Parts: sequence; structure tokens; C-alpha cells
Amino acid sequence: MGKDAFSKRLTELRLAKNVSARDMSLSLGQSHGYINNIKNGGNYPPMTIFFCICDYSGIMPEEFSVVENKDPVKTRGCCRR
Repeated sequence: MGKDAFSKRLTELRLAKNVSARDMSLSLGQSHGYINNIKNGGNYPPMTIFFCICDYSGIMPEEFSVVENKDPVKTRGCCRR
């Protein structure tokens, strides 16, 4: 996944949770500008933070790259038996 796609997906998940980039950054235990730095083409987060982002967003790490699924939590709940 390229940086632009990663940034776009991160923004989609953040907006779905209805939180600001600042609030998401602080909730992840990072500086207030952390998410904006990623969004603006900075480096990918380390894997530990990536897993925290997924947990915070309520998704499994493998669901992060599924961009056509706008609500993976809802979809996952529908598919459980």
C-alpha cells in the first residue's frame, strides 16, 4: 500500500470514528500532530502504532487495506455465525 493510499485509509477510519487528527494522535499516546504528519506524507507508523491504529479504529490489521469496505466493523459483524 502506497503512502497516499495509506493516508487516505487512515483519514477514512478517523472520520468514521468522528474524531480529529489531534484527538486520534493523543488517544494513541503520540504527539498532537502525529496523525497529521502521517497524513501529509510523512513516514509510515511503526508496526506497534499501526496495530494501535487498527485497534483504535475497531478493525483487524488485514482490514486496513480493504478500502472499498467503508464500514469493516459492521461487515464483520454481519458475517459472523
